[in-house]
Amino acid sequence: MALPRRIVKETERLLADPAPEISATPHDDNLRYFDVIIAGPTQSPFEGGVFRLELYLPEDYPMAPPKVRFLTKIYHPNIDKLGRICLDILKDKWSPALQIRTVLLSIQALLSAPNPDDPLANDVAQHWKENEKDAISTAHEWTRMYAQK
Repeated sequence: MALPRRIVKETERLLADPAPEISATPHDDNLRYFDVIIAGPTQSPFEGGVFRLELYLPEDYPMAPPKVRFLTKIYHPNIDKLGRICLDILKDKWSPALQIRTVLLSIQALLSAPNPDDPLANDVAQHWKENEKDAISTAHEWTRMYAQK
């Protein structure tokens, strides 16, 4: 099945000009499915970590947002145990003007700035609010345990 021109263009751009610290590689057998690697941003609890994600472009992309999920375990108030991500542009703030690259940069930014006020993992958000220092220390620990190269 032929891919929409838009997906072909976006994929070419991602491969030719990857965003810093992010790689997204389409599967050979399904070009709507990408293996994504995001390096933990410096000065964040995830620094030094390498996080694997999967990104899938649904049939109605770009009218609908891509489906993205963390495969690497991560301790973050906006990412649950199943790797689902609470990010407005993946839900109600999606716009066809956005691209795969924008989505990946937004996820990377979310790693730098966890938002416990809009949580997906309530227990983690609670921990973050009650004892941020300890929550960050747990996030460092998980990054060491689960997100090493």
